[in-house]
Amino acid sequence: MTTILQVEGLCKTYVINKRQNNVLKNVNFIIEKGEMVAIMGPSGSGKSTLLYAVSGMDEVTGGKVIFDNKDITKLKSNELANLRLNEMGFIFQQMYMMKNLTILDNIVLPAIESKKTTESKKEKMRHGEELMRKLGIIEVADNDINEVSGGQLQRSCICRSMINKPKVLFADEPTGALNRAASQEVMEELLKLNKEGTTIMMVTHDAKVAVKCSRVLYIVDGNIKGEYKSPLDVKEKDKERMLNNWLMELGW
Repeated sequence: MTTILQVEGLCKTYVINKRQNNVLKNVNFIIEKGEMVAIMGPSGSGKSTLLYAVSGMDEVTGGKVIFDNKDITKLKSNELANLRLNEMGFIFQQMYMMKNLTILDNIVLPAIESKKTTESKKEKMRHGEELMRKLGIIEVADNDINEVSGGQLQRSCICRSMINKPKVLFADEPTGALNRAASQEVMEELLKLNKEGTTIMMVTHDAKVAVKCSRVLYIVDGNIKGEYKSPLDVKEKDKERMLNNWLMELGW
């Protein structure tokens, strides 16, 4: 397999009132192309900080983050911005979208901003419509963001994250604000994308979500304390039981 993300000795320290808070401490891991990896851990363990650090959204204190053979910790801010726009996709728990744009216009906006391809605006709009059709929300293309359900809005955010054909999709609690039915719908779409080859790194507190991933990294106090590989040819119910047992052993 090909390594898409390699993290070496990653550290992140905040200074608050002249006191150091070491949120990430010498974190090391690798994600291969096509994997779907969950990051789990108790509140305040550094899960979201880790996601923002490895995606270049937050500056690191030390270590390396090698994304597609580039150490992004050495990139300038404009280079990082271009990398995030063109090669990475992002889904958050809070579904941020522009209020003055339709759902389709929100989805296509990163493609309009990007110079990754020479596609015309019309072609980019068509690509946005194709993504919406694929995720079963084409009927809300012309709706405002307050005229759709939470599940539809999060699937719209997935479409937006995929509009520039990213190499990795970063998701921070993508189902955290949804009810169980909408959460299941969104996870089904993410699984489809993963099966089609999209690499996904996802922060979640939900074992029902994490069990869908091929691997789980468990972080405590800024350190990765364990790694769980999902067994093949095991029933879903048994997979969930096995993951929960592993989490309990680590103090979940």
